Amino acid sequence: MRTLTFVVGTGRSGSTALSGIVNAHPDVLSLNELLASVQSRGFPEGLLDGGEFWRLLADPNPLFERMIRNGVPMPEFVYTHRPGRFTTDTTGIPALSLMVLPHLTDDPDGLFDELEKQVRGWPNRTAVGHYEALFGLLCTRFGRSAVVERSGYSLDRVPLLRKAFPQARFVHLFRDGPDCALSMSRHTGYRLIFLLREILARTGAERVEELTEDQVRSLPPELSPLLAERFDSALVLDRDLRSTGFAALWSQLVVQGVARLGELPEPLRTTLAYEDLLDEPREELARLAGFIGVEPLPQWLDAGAACLDGSRRGASRRLPAAELAALREACAPGAEALAGSRG
Repeated sequence: MRTLTFVVGTGRSGSTALSGIVNAHPDVLSLNELLASVQSRGFPEGLLDGGEFWRLLADPNPLFERMIRNGVPMPEFVYTHRPGRFTTDTTGIPALSLMVLPHLTDDPDGLFDELEKQVRGWPNRTAVGHYEALFGLLCTRFGRSAVVERSGYSLDRVPLLRKAFPQARFVHLFRDGPDCALSMSRHTGYRLIFLLREILARTGAERVEELTEDQVRSLPPELSPLLAERFDSALVLDRDLRSTGFAALWSQLVVQGVARLGELPEPLRTTLAYEDLLDEPREELARLAGFIGVEPLPQWLDAGAACLDGSRRGASRRLPAAELAALREACAPGAEALAGSRG
């Protein structure tokens, strides 16, 4: 029986490295950033035919396209490192192609075409039914028996995923709060997320897509241009954003995420600390394999352990004492929630 596991977390927690390790297991289909790619539009209500479902996967992600166009791409955009026939300035890069397909193959354009030929002909199903069919198709294509989806900044999707896939398993991957917050503060994507959250807080809107013209006009000049098709990359890259703001964001995400994960049946959830993974890689990877439902192959454990780089651990400890103390204070609610979730 095919298993489905979601690795969720705040991001900036070693999750990209973990995706690479998981992808190297011969029995695991690793879907890297699939949820981040399709986002909330990926689960519409009602029935969809194959062509409609394919559009969810193939239409470019508008936010990611704007980031590329304006010179603030994320390093996770794998397709742009080895570009194929799709570009932001011409065709747009399909959502599925930007991070998911290049993780699976060196020929993402070829796999895109292969999938399109099959998926477009699928009968009417719910979006969830189509995803399950897609997982099955890709498992058959690559000879895998377990599916693991991993997206950064994904803790808030736990209720949606639980409702859509009741039998799915969840791994909460997390990292020391101050280290994670510091990493967020230096990452293009999280800096933009932080600024967009500020826009929503100032306007009272729930989603950027729902902002009215009056709300946009009410924003200060350092924020309103971020909603335009073209903006100056310095608005994201050069603005002074305090790391304590990211620490507060980390705490908020973790506190909410731990509560949501706590509502799941215990056999369907586990935790994985990045620091534990660095300290005892073979033991933690073996435990992860067992939870996913695959064998902890010795060669895979050795290769996975060799992939882990602990050089960034403890980065926050090199900060001035006052700044580190402020980070720890802002991270305290999240750290407390994590301690409780680990028993």
